[in-house]
Amino acid sequence: MTDEGRKQDGKAAGAPGDGGDHRATETEGTDSPVHEEARAGGDTPSAQTGPDDGPDDGPDDGPEGAGADSDSDDTLAEDLNEALAEARRTAQENLDRALRAQAELENVRRRVERDLRNAHKFALERFVSELLPVKDSLELGLSASTEKGASVESIAEGAELTLRMLEQAMEKFGITAVDPAGEPFNPEFHQAMTMQQSDTAESGTVLTVVQKGYLLNERLVRPAMVIVAK
Repeated sequence: MTDEGRKQDGKAAGAPGDGGDHRATETEGTDSPVHEEARAGGDTPSAQTGPDDGPDDGPDDGPEGAGADSDSDDTLAEDLNEALAEARRTAQENLDRALRAQAELENVRRRVERDLRNAHKFALERFVSELLPVKDSLELGLSASTEKGASVESIAEGAELTLRMLEQAMEKFGITAVDPAGEPFNPEFHQAMTMQQSDTAESGTVLTVVQKGYLLNERLVRPAMVIVAK
């Protein structure tokens, strides 16, 4: 083989190699998207790991947690409603008791007023019932005095009986006579009509009772009218 033929064969054999080397060089000069992302400083999504990738240990906001909160709110609302209902019942009971007490006080006041009116109106009822027999006796005495054959003695006896009846009726109601004859003069119960010289009585002694006085339950109703010795 000649030298020219060997050179042509060498060129033919080196052509494919040159083309492969050219493709390899092009490949090395061109970066893939993955390489560009790596150079930018970020990892691939599959390779990234961090705190958020682990299990979440925080409070459970799922349906079970919401249901527990709802039950707690319902229980609190029921307790508040029961407390409010009990307070209303207690308030109503207190109001009823207050109204009943007020009505009872009003009834007592009315009864007291009625009793006072009746006491003022009928205070002398018993006294009048004791005086009626005295009046009847006086009427009978007057009727007997007008009959024929009536004597002074019988009329006087009837008058004395009527007087005793009157005195008994007065004593039942605390009415007592003040008859201070021969007693020392007492200005609280006696009223001096005049003073008279006396040789038998000491000065300041009641000589004569002109008119008796009377006490009602130890309270002076009328002083005794008297003549006092000087």
